[in-house]
Amino acid sequence: MPEMKGEEGRFQYTITDVKITELNLTHADLRFIPDVGLLFDVQNSSISLTFNRRILYWFFYDTGNINASAEGVNINTALNLIRDEEGRLKINNITCDAKISKMSAKFSGTLGRVYGFLARFLTTGMRFLLNQKICPALDHAALVLVNSLLETIPVRTEVDQFIGIDYSLISDPVVTSRSLDMHFRGMFFDLSHQNISLVNYAVEPVIKEYDRMVYLALSEFFFDSGLFSYYTAGVFQMHIVNEKMPKDLEMLLRTTYFGFIMMLNPALVDAPLSLQLAVNSPPKTSIKTSGATVVMTAIVNVMVLPPGQPPVQLSSMTMVHTHTHTQTFKIFSNQSALESLALIPLQAPLKTMLQMSVVPLINNWTKRGVRIPLADGMDFIEEVVEYHNNLGFPIPWNRQQNVLD
Repeated sequence: MPEMKGEEGRFQYTITDVKITELNLTHADLRFIPDVGLLFDVQNSSISLTFNRRILYWFFYDTGNINASAEGVNINTALNLIRDEEGRLKINNITCDAKISKMSAKFSGTLGRVYGFLARFLTTGMRFLLNQKICPALDHAALVLVNSLLETIPVRTEVDQFIGIDYSLISDPVVTSRSLDMHFRGMFFDLSHQNISLVNYAVEPVIKEYDRMVYLALSEFFFDSGLFSYYTAGVFQMHIVNEKMPKDLEMLLRTTYFGFIMMLNPALVDAPLSLQLAVNSPPKTSIKTSGATVVMTAIVNVMVLPPGQPPVQLSSMTMVHTHTHTQTFKIFSNQSALESLALIPLQAPLKTMLQMSVVPLINNWTKRGVRIPLADGMDFIEEVVEYHNNLGFPIPWNRQQNVLD
C-alpha cells in the first residue's frame, strides 16, 4: 500500500509500512457459477494489521507503531476460466467486489493517549485505502500469480525417447452448478513423426457421479494412441536368436523344419535358427466393465542363419495375442492351411516363449506410466479405479510420484 499523508487541525500524520498480520475467514465459500467460472465468497471476516506512524502536533514530533483491525470484511470474486492458445487452463477475467464495514486502531508511544481521538481519522482513511486495494490485489493474484502456477502444468511432454503425450485442452472449460468439466486431448504421439495421429473413434466419456472431488475418465483412445505411437516408432519388434532362444523351443523348431531344411540345403542343418517378430498393425484396446483387453497381431518369421550368408526364411506365421486378465494366443501359417496343421505342436512352446518375450516387451514400455498434468505442489489421494464400457475411471489416487500406471 502506498504511503498515506494527511492533516487534521494542528495534526500532521504519515502512515507507512502497512502489513497484514492475520486474516480470519469467518465464512469462506468456493462454488461454481454455471457458464462463468468459479466464485470465491468471503463474508463477515476480519483482518489484523500493523503500520508505522509519524505525527507532528505543534512542536511535538512522535513516531510509533499502530495495531489496527478491520471487521466485517466482505469479498466477492468471480473467476472466468478459458483455454489459452497452448491448451492450458487460464483465468481470463476476474470480477471483484470488496468492502470493509468497520476499522479500529490502538496507538502506542509517548503521545498515545493525547491524540487517541485521531484514530477515527486514520482508520477512516485506512478503511478507504483497503477497500480500494483489495480487488486490485486479488486481480494480481489471479491474473498473474495463479496463471503463473497454471503455466507449470505440462500440456505436451515426452514420455520416453520414443513417444510423447498431449494434455492440451480441446475447448474452454464447461462450468455447471455441480462441476468444472475439462476436455483434454489425451493423445500420445511418436516423437519422430509428430504429425501422424490416430483418428479418435472412441466413445466420449460422460461422468455422472459427484461424490468425489476429482473424476478422471480415460477413453479407449487414450490407450490406443499410446500403443499406436509405439507401433509407428517401431518399438514392437524383436529378434530371438542364440542365447535368447530357449533350447527346448530351438529343438522343436529343428524337428519341425528338419525335412524342409534337408530339401533346401542339408548343409544348413546345424545353422542357428532365429525368430523375427514384428507387430504388423497397431494394437487395439477394448474396455468393458470386466476390465481392459489389448489385442495385438504380429508376424513371426522362422529363419535359418547360414554363416556368412543372408538369412533363409523357413516359415512365416501370424500370431494373434489377446492380453487381459487371462492371455490367449492364436498362431497360423501365412503360407498354407496344411502348414497351419503342422504348427500345432509349436503352439504351446511358442505361446510360452511369446509370453516370456512379447508381453514383457509391451510392459517394458508401458509400466513406467505417464505424468498427470497437475500444477506444482498438487497431489491426488485415495485412488479408486472403475471400468465402464468403452472407458475407465481412475478417481482420485495417491499421486506421490505423479504417475499413472
